Amino acid sequence: MTSRVVVLDYGSGNVRSAVRALEHVGASVTLTADREAALGADGLFVPGVGNFHACMAGLVAADGPRLIDTRLAGGRPVLGVCVGMQVLFEGSTEPSLMPIDGVGEWPGHVSRLLAPVVPHMGWSTVEVPERTVLFDGIRDERFYFVHSYAAHSWDLPEPDGPFAAVAPSVTWATHGERFVAAVENGPLAATQFHPEKSGEAGLALLRNWVTSL
Repeated sequence: MTSRVVVLDYGSGNVRSAVRALEHVGASVTLTADREAALGADGLFVPGVGNFHACMAGLVAADGPRLIDTRLAGGRPVLGVCVGMQVLFEGSTEPSLMPIDGVGEWPGHVSRLLAPVVPHMGWSTVEVPERTVLFDGIRDERFYFVHSYAAHSWDLPEPDGPFAAVAPSVTWATHGERFVAAVENGPLAATQFHPEKSGEAGLALLRNWVTSL
């Protein structure tokens, strides 16, 4: 059965490449901000380009945080990409005339990369944990990054006790310093890089996600 994916259309810039990439790997894709479509899809793809706070303002206007919360409460998969990953944290130190909090699915803030050259723009390898779905078969590949801000630590405590959930799988990359490149946390996953711009490796990652829906 073909998986139905909604790419959330909240004004975050050119998302046509994401739509084409998801279609290429076999998904039936709709670009929309319609609440019922977003809730009913097998997967919700949250893009993000540009300033964190501008993206969050657009996301709030489209009721994005509540859509994400509602989907996750029902175990419905969500994939955030680039700033679409950053907004899943509590906030960002990126300058803004009208700062706004993040969605807050994960603790911590994103902050500017400490590197000789910023933005980080180009192809980089990643450090993939042993347990992964997204990177199955593509552990040693490079992915395309375009960003100046990132999460530099993972602050979610390890689950404990007999009823604890499975611990998230965190993938890392390095540009001047180590930062979070991807997270797989139950139905919620995200990448700091752009899989839709990462050639065959990026398509393989999207195929892994779509196949898991």
